[in-house]
Amino acid sequence: MKGLETGKTRIRQQVFAAIARLAYEGGDYADKLERLPFELIPGEISSYRDSIFLERAVIGERLRLAMGLPVQRLADYAKVSDGIEAALSPESYYEKPLINVIKFACNKCPDNVVRITDGCQGCLEHPCMEVCPKGAIYRENGRAHVDTDKCIRCGRCMQACPFHAIVRQERPCRKACGMDCLKSDEMGRAEIDYEKCTSCGQCMVACPFGAISDKSQIFQTIQAIKNGEQVHVALAPAFVGQFGPKGVPEKMQSAFQKLGFAKVHEVAIGADLCVIEEAADFLEEVPEKHKFMVTSCCPSWSDMVKKLFPQFAENISVAFTPMVLTARMIKQKYPGCKVVFVGPCDAKKLEARRKSVRSDVDFVLTFEEVLGMMEAKGIEDVFSGEELPLNEVGADARNFAVAGGVAKAVVNAIHQIDPDREVKIASAAGLAECRKLLMMAKAGKYDGYLLEGMACPGGCVNGAGTLRQPEKSAQAVAKFAAAAPFQCANDTPYIEYLPLIEEKGKIRK
Repeated sequence: MKGLETGKTRIRQQVFAAIARLAYEGGDYADKLERLPFELIPGEISSYRDSIFLERAVIGERLRLAMGLPVQRLADYAKVSDGIEAALSPESYYEKPLINVIKFACNKCPDNVVRITDGCQGCLEHPCMEVCPKGAIYRENGRAHVDTDKCIRCGRCMQACPFHAIVRQERPCRKACGMDCLKSDEMGRAEIDYEKCTSCGQCMVACPFGAISDKSQIFQTIQAIKNGEQVHVALAPAFVGQFGPKGVPEKMQSAFQKLGFAKVHEVAIGADLCVIEEAADFLEEVPEKHKFMVTSCCPSWSDMVKKLFPQFAENISVAFTPMVLTARMIKQKYPGCKVVFVGPCDAKKLEARRKSVRSDVDFVLTFEEVLGMMEAKGIEDVFSGEELPLNEVGADARNFAVAGGVAKAVVNAIHQIDPDREVKIASAAGLAECRKLLMMAKAGKYDGYLLEGMACPGGCVNGAGTLRQPEKSAQAVAKFAAAAPFQCANDTPYIEYLPLIEEKGKIRK
């Protein structure tokens, strides 16, 4: 659960901080990496699992993923540091798959099973038995039981039980996946169908056993800094409040500089420019060329459209995403620099890997990973610097972090251009809801509409790499947006960069 410190979140943070510390300190990386599982899980008694040996093995795989290395099988003889040479260069990039199941950490959770709990009172009325259409419930020793071979999981018994003693257990990772790409292997462990996966990372967040993890570029980013590269930060709008009470917006410039970065730029700059492009696209193409337009900002959402509804691929706005627009502006302004996108999203890691984007965004880190870098340097020291203002961006752009914010920003921009133009919008957050939205569009329910989709429930404030409760994050974002110097994207002072950015690339999806 976001905002709650658990064993899983503590381990993830320890791993990210350890890899950041390793990168900053240097030395014999292979030897230090081999020692880290014993430093992070000291002693002889396990804290989280039945076996300390298993615990260290899982930590070892987490460390490998945090270095950007592939997972290994428990059945194979291998060192934690095997293949470390591939991670030592700042030019190393994410190799698929991005989201990985650490098989020997998987609990083989029950999947869509109806069970009767100890709350059963063995009542005289036994309505659960009466309503079951398959006779799958029987009494034994005064208690109700389910014959799983007969059960069709219709849920009638659950509704009928006056004590709410009957539950349906679903594999958390599969339940969280809006693409239905989680299945079981031959041993009952979770397995990802990468043909369907859009790398939103919600399965990773949902797994209570920490068996699903993502690859990171912490190590490579720090190597670039140590090599003397000028690495600029493109900071996503959802950052507000992610780094604790001391991590206020005014501290971001000095805090990231203490980590070794050159300068911080709000991705809301690119969001303003993206709104201008999407507004122009909508005015030009709907309904003359396309019955409706699909927003392009969320890579998991646009990837889902292409995979499940390929007939709508041309309906996706051709606007660059805010990440790309901001990165291109930075590189126009600071030639020869590197850009790291810092945000809430795992899918951005694969977006940055695309050929059309690769030269613009050099690294992608989540808030969770950056917090590990801050802990490696000492949180108190990181936020001890002076307060400096961020960028002159619009309120609508800062609200991109929350579901509905993109569509609202585009509508505001259109109405400023053409006050009489009616723009209908429909939005969905969470890929399961996004799929429903597109099914309705397929049925002709949204002709003339602007469709906004976000892969994460609540929007980017609930991305896989966020640290805070999404509701509190949304409130913090709204407060920061209210302090913006202007509202509508059309008023951005960065409009001069749009023609320059447009000249650079022709492939825009």
